Amino acid sequence: MSKTDTAADGAEPVPAAESTEAAESAEAADERELGSAGSQLSTAPQEDAPNLPTLGVIGWARWFWRQLTSMRVALILLFMLSLGAIPGSLIPQNSVDELKVADFKKAHESLTPIYEKLQLFDVYSSVWFSAIYILLFISLIGCIVPRTWQFIGQLRGRPPRAPKRLTRLPAYTTWRTDAEPEQVREQALALLKQRRFRADLAGDAVTAEKGYLREAGNLLFHVSLIVMLVAFAVGTLFKSEGGKLIPEGDGFSNTLTQYDDFKSGSLFDNDSLEPFSFSLDSFEDTYEKSGPEKGTPRIYRAHITYSEGADGPEKKKAVEVNSPLDIDGAKVHLIGHGYAPVVTVKDGRGKTVYHGAVPMLPIDSNVTSTGAIKVSDGYRDKNGKKEQLGFNAFFVPTFAGAGKGQMFSQFPAPDYPVLALSAYHGSLGVDSGLPQNVYQLDTSAMKEFKDKDGELLKQRIRPGESMELPDGAGSITFEKDLKEWASFQISQQPGNGWALFGAGAALVGLVGSLFIQRRRIWVRAVRAADGTTVVEMAGLGRSESPKLPEELGDLADLLYEQAPGVPEPTQESAEPAEPHGPAEPEAVPAEGAEK
Repeated sequence: MSKTDTAADGAEPVPAAESTEAAESAEAADERELGSAGSQLSTAPQEDAPNLPTLGVIGWARWFWRQLTSMRVALILLFMLSLGAIPGSLIPQNSVDELKVADFKKAHESLTPIYEKLQLFDVYSSVWFSAIYILLFISLIGCIVPRTWQFIGQLRGRPPRAPKRLTRLPAYTTWRTDAEPEQVREQALALLKQRRFRADLAGDAVTAEKGYLREAGNLLFHVSLIVMLVAFAVGTLFKSEGGKLIPEGDGFSNTLTQYDDFKSGSLFDNDSLEPFSFSLDSFEDTYEKSGPEKGTPRIYRAHITYSEGADGPEKKKAVEVNSPLDIDGAKVHLIGHGYAPVVTVKDGRGKTVYHGAVPMLPIDSNVTSTGAIKVSDGYRDKNGKKEQLGFNAFFVPTFAGAGKGQMFSQFPAPDYPVLALSAYHGSLGVDSGLPQNVYQLDTSAMKEFKDKDGELLKQRIRPGESMELPDGAGSITFEKDLKEWASFQISQQPGNGWALFGAGAALVGLVGSLFIQRRRIWVRAVRAADGTTVVEMAGLGRSESPKLPEELGDLADLLYEQAPGVPEPTQESAEPAEPHGPAEPEAVPAEGAEK
């Protein structure tokens, strides 16, 4: 490449260095002439980055708060909360059933350490779920507070002024009348107020707005979500829930030691248990006898006697599945039913060492039940040595009969009750101090009673029959008095009322925000050049409203009756109306009305 540039039109070549210096001097002269504005004309990249101010602690806090309270982040948190609830419904939870959790851990030994670190067995009380919950709570509050103040400002303000050209609005109509403009505006103002519009007279037009309850419904929905979140949090922290199985004739007092199982929130105080007691008088149940719904309960209720407080008067109540007993905020729900055969155990000398009803746990819909009978005190063998007895029990309320398949009940009612027993003696293990399941028999430290063939002693007995133990060791009798039992769930959840109120209010707010349409109506009446009054009516919906033209047409019909139209003037006289008085600046309506 040549070191000189060739000039056009036969000019002599100019050295490159000289041309560069000339260009730089010319650019400098231009900048001096244009001043600071000239420096902005260059599109060349600047070598020095702009000196932007740093945010600082307050700036970053403000930025974080704006991000947290944005609708986008609120939706993301709500989506994350929904995703976080999925493992809580798929994986057994300690708060629901600890036995299922234990079985899951045994079946999935490799996954258990991972799940425990991620707190997947306690999802709803985990750190990560609580963090999402609290952030969503704060985000909702941050969204609602400024919108509430904005809504209050809109209620206190006036409807926006009419646009200069009403013909640009989606719903529009016009006519001419002989009525005075002031009279038309007064009639329009009265008509709109009668239709519950917030109306005002501004210049040569009446401005009106309706549908503020749409935003009120939106705010009510979000406030209700906060109420529900608070109610659920209070209910989780202060709740108590326990179960109790009660045979007929027995009772229950609402103290911690009376429960078969009990769970409570982290902030629950045992002293806050409501003082009351009740006893199970009888259980009433009937079942469908035939057809495809055979065995389905028709009547299923527990008749109880209860009293409030330490010494309150006794009252009667029938508790059903969907009709709990409500006592001072505590609810007693009926959740189950079964049978409790009454048995009597005697030793070899004929002394009664055990007598009582033994509840059996159902294992199918026909109340086939299993259980255990444990005699821990009072029994002595034929040599006078203290010993303990245990019986595995299998009870069917309606037995099909010997040789008719397995021993499973054919019907839930006690039409043909049979109790199958197998007998053991030795140590029940109740003296070890370790908790035991009262419905299961631990035979690890016990010996079998043998029959004449050297096998485990087994026998089926009906009410009134007995099973004799070998070598004069005693007997067990199935008494004719077959009792029934009912299981109850006693729960206290202080946030339930607020949660129900919040759900109802959220539904009302959602309906209002979906079906209430916010819209604006303007009515302008001005004097035309021919002396008539030009009436213009236009409407604008904040959202798409198919009923807006219909509503505007109804209002126009009513106003037309009060200010009837006149024929249009000829083209020569149809001159545009001149504004009276000083010209007003064009109003810029809010929220899209400028179009």
